[in-house]
Amino acid sequence: MAKVGVILSGCGVFDGSEIHEAVCILLALDQRGAQVQCMASNKAAPVVNHLAKSPGLGERNVLEESARIARGEVIDLAKVKVADYDAFIFPGGFGAAKNLCTFATEGENCSVDPHVAKLLQEAHQAGKPIGLACIAPVIAAKVFGKTVRPTVTIGHDKGTAAKIEAMGAVHAAHDVDEIAIDKKNRIVTTPCYMEAQRISEIYVGADKLVEAVLAMVAHPASV
Repeated sequence: MAKVGVILSGCGVFDGSEIHEAVCILLALDQRGAQVQCMASNKAAPVVNHLAKSPGLGERNVLEESARIARGEVIDLAKVKVADYDAFIFPGGFGAAKNLCTFATEGENCSVDPHVAKLLQEAHQAGKPIGLACIAPVIAAKVFGKTVRPTVTIGHDKGTAAKIEAMGAVHAAHDVDEIAIDKKNRIVTTPCYMEAQRISEIYVGADKLVEAVLAMVAHPASV
């Protein structure tokens, strides 16, 4: 049974993990018998009022908010040991671009949460598959762009694609029901709500992403 870490960034599309994407990924993993552990950074982040779609009052803790999606079963990313897992998957949502990195405000000049960067670097070095959905591929672009030049997709958004390539990664345009597979770097990406208009479209890409990631787990890389 594969053990997969799912990295959340809060709860809600505008300031955390996109809930539809996270749930579709969790469902696809469960349907394939994977053991799942949700994880998130233990830090405060600004809140967005999802009804008004405007900044809310104060801050909320990313780990505590992620626990809403994980039904309480979430651990601090700082305590994660990469060796304990077979693969890692990142749902999207603005939290991926705000809380896991600063792409939302700094674009290609962004920085990545040090715990996220460490996890990705160690996972890649160990040959463990990495899946990223929606806007989350920008994180891989920043971490790996100047070294291994991964191929990723966020769909057809030319502005975001240009920033991904400015970070040194390769962008491949794909539709919502498609995935980009970088076999060399063992990275799988899919557009999700960067392209989707409805949750059923989300599930198609999420399911394919999970299938591809678990297929890589079944065929370990030579490291």
